[in-house]
Amino acid sequence: MLTATALAAQGTQVAFGALQQDTDLPVEVTADNLSVDQATGTAIFTGNVVAAQGAMRLSTKKLLVVYREDTQGIERMEATGDVVLVSGPDAAESERADYNIDDGTIVMRGNVLLTQGPSALTADQMTVQLTDGTAQMVGSVKTILQTGDN
Repeated sequence: MLTATALAAQGTQVAFGALQQDTDLPVEVTADNLSVDQATGTAIFTGNVVAAQGAMRLSTKKLLVVYREDTQGIERMEATGDVVLVSGPDAAESERADYNIDDGTIVMRGNVLLTQGPSALTADQMTVQLTDGTAQMVGSVKTILQTGDN
């Protein structure tokens, strides 16, 4: 009897995070270094970067923060290098993540690995919808499904 089954698909939708995320909450960023460019309305955080918003945590090597033109908050964030996104019991890793604050989406690209308890899924890309706590995985999606008391 098989104890695991490999699944490969074009795309799959999964729950992500413990709760829906309020994208209006403030974002707290810690890092070793910060460089601000007033002309372009950007800030670059490097070295041990951790960005937190509510129960969600994102760590990365480099985080580009783009402010709105009216300087009323953040428009988007771009994380590159060893990206880890944690929300509740779920964690995802990738090479890059783009967070659009206004529409509440995080698009993770490049060797995406999602772990949820004992389960793990891999894909080329994962789009997280923070407003409803779901994620869509596309491109070379693969998982191992446990079939018994494993």
